[in-house]
Amino acid sequence: MKRHEFLRELHKVSANRNYLEIGVNDGRSLTLSRVPSIAIDPAFKVVTEIRTDVHLVKATSDDFFARDNPLQHLKGGRHPLRNLRRGRSPIGYWRKTSLDLSFIDGMHLFEYALRDFMNVEKYSDWGSVIVLDDMLPRNIDEAARDRHTGAWTGDVYKVVEILNRYRPELVTVLVDTQPTGQLVVFGADPDNTVLHDKYDEIMAEFEVPDPQKVPEAILERVQAVTPEKLVGAPFWRPLVKARNLGIPRSRGWEPLRKSLEDLAAKH
Repeated sequence: MKRHEFLRELHKVSANRNYLEIGVNDGRSLTLSRVPSIAIDPAFKVVTEIRTDVHLVKATSDDFFARDNPLQHLKGGRHPLRNLRRGRSPIGYWRKTSLDLSFIDGMHLFEYALRDFMNVEKYSDWGSVIVLDDMLPRNIDEAARDRHTGAWTGDVYKVVEILNRYRPELVTVLVDTQPTGQLVVFGADPDNTVLHDKYDEIMAEFEVPDPQKVPEAILERVQAVTPEKLVGAPFWRPLVKARNLGIPRSRGWEPLRKSLEDLAAKH
């Protein structure tokens, strides 16, 4: 399954009520959204028809998240009927805005992808779904920090190890999509500051010159599940129900974690 086909299926099974995308490029992934959306790119060149309520932000993601109330667009107006017409919650203006589905496909250096994850997590919740692109480079040249190939993932694959080491309470699922794989992260905690606190330590270890030492497990995709297996898993329905009912993390996260760990174990 190609990455855009997988994203299309994620929009369906996650029943997301909003969407955030970092790295718009020509708009091919953004065109999959049918819900209120925010799309961020300092140099987007959209050539595809977008059929949703979207705020296109021409800025870096760091600058966007430094704004006061960056998710204002997703809140909608104060009038309940106006929100209903736009496919939003009628009381959305007064509710805390949490991102349901986010797609990170910005600059292909691990520190940018990591900061994007950190920023997105601040506006997510345990029931949110965060997707990072280009996590499974096919060779060492493709994973270089200094681009010298046509297809290029950069060294964003390092985010997998960073999250597994510093944030083991999250569940990370590598997905074998074509061409260069994706990472889906569950269990976001907006109050967790570990990555912020350890950022300098992470940079000191992981920012190394080319050629990068890409783990064989990444190159061979030995830990990646098929996209069909993930989107067909049984946990999506209870996840969506718990999220929409506002079930707190203390009640909702552990059952989801167990289901995800069972998925990985069967793989």
